[in-house]
Formats: sequence, C-alpha cells, structure tokens
Amino acid sequence: MTTSRIAIGIEYNGSQFNGWQMQLQDARTVQDEVQQALSKIAAHPVSLICAGRTDTGVHATAQVAHFDTTAERDLKAWVMGGNANLPSDVSIIWAKKVDDSFSARFSANRRSYRYVILNRHARTAIHSQQVTWIYDPLNVEVMHEAAQSLIGMQDFSAFRSSKCQATHAHRLMHSINIFREGEYIYFDICANAFLHHMVRNLVGSLLMIGRGEQPVTWMAELLALKDRTQAGPTAAAAGLYLVAVQYPQEYGLPSTGFLPRFA
Repeated sequence: MTTSRIAIGIEYNGSQFNGWQMQLQDARTVQDEVQQALSKIAAHPVSLICAGRTDTGVHATAQVAHFDTTAERDLKAWVMGGNANLPSDVSIIWAKKVDDSFSARFSANRRSYRYVILNRHARTAIHSQQVTWIYDPLNVEVMHEAAQSLIGMQDFSAFRSSKCQATHAHRLMHSINIFREGEYIYFDICANAFLHHMVRNLVGSLLMIGRGEQPVTWMAELLALKDRTQAGPTAAAAGLYLVAVQYPQEYGLPSTGFLPRFA
C-alpha cells in the first residue's frame, strides 16, 4: 500500500484554543481539531507535524503542517472536505503533495511573526482577542532602535521560557521591524526558528524601553546576560500571529497567509 505525504496550510483564530499541540488533559487544541477532520476524509487516523507550535491564544494566518496517508484523494478533498468537518475558527487554506524528504518543522528555514498592539487610552471592544491593549504612551522609534541589536546569530537565553525544551538557545534573527499606524503598533519579527515564548518575551522587554523604563541599550545588555530573570515580563498572547513559514523553493509550496492590519 502506497503512502503519500501531504502538506497543508492552516489559518486559525487562537482565542478559544489551548494552543496547537494536543494535550493529555481534556483541552481544545488546533492539532486535535484538524487531525479529527482529516481522519474522516482519509478514513484512517491522521497525525500532523507542524512548522511552529503556537501557544494558547496565539493566532496563525500561515501555519504549515504535514501528514502521511494511504488514502488516495484529490488535493481539493483535503481542503474542502477537511473544512466541512472543522469549526469556524480554523480553516485549511491549501494542500499539496510533497516527497518524503519534506518536514513541515525541519524543512522550514524561516518563520515570521507579527505582534499587534492597540496603543490608546481606551480598550477595544471589537478586537479584544486579536490585539494587545497598552494604554501607556510608547516610543516606537526607540523600541525599533533597541531591537536592531538582536539581528544575527544570537544566544537568546534571556528570552526563552523556563519550560523551553530546545537543546540550545542560539537562533538566527533575520529582521525586526517596529512601526506605528495610527493607534496600532506592529512588531514584525523573522528568524530561522523561535524558542518557547521567545517573541512574547522580546516584546515584553521592548515595551519597557518604549515606556522609558529602560535605556535603548538594554536589549543588547540582556543578550549578554543570558538570564531570563533579568528581562521584562512575557507579553500577552492575544496580539501574536504566525504569519509566514518559508521553505526551499524545491518544494513548491504556495505563498499564502496575510499580515493582520487594524489601522
């Protein structure tokens, strides 16, 4: 019996999910929902491997996962049939057959996140689970300047969760851009891979600089200290989106996903 490997693109609103990864306790996860839906189409249990395991409350516009199947189905069946069995807050965007060398996790060479802050005196009623509200005035220019010290291959021990299971803390940071559009502030962060809570921990420290509580040189100092206890708090999950996963061109995966914008 022939086995095929299928890659899929997934979009989800993480507000009502306990993250991506299936858990032993009775918790709603994206992985579990999508596996159950695809298993109905395949007529056998399906197990997914994803590009990045997002946390509780974190969203994705361009998650990528793969699974192996003995079922022979049109690619459209994985998308349309899968979505017919999925709740409204998660959707399969595309499906593509790939060779056995492909891994949604290990073949990826870049991952990009966007973090969105509503920066005004009043909270939002409409986007309360899609953005993080900060009422303090924030200096975007100094946050952007401070973030540039993180570019390159760095030891991000100061910004990894105590529960992080990675074997080391070295990651290649490709770019960090922080900018304001009206009342919204956007953090666009791209690296080869990320540690557990790394983006939210980076944002938490940058916010302290944006408030004037720490100098612009503080991010570089934290990198050198390699001590999580010296850095800022973990930013809330609501404003975080996985917005892109890049793979070698040889796999020919669709370029999908979108950058959430609220201005």
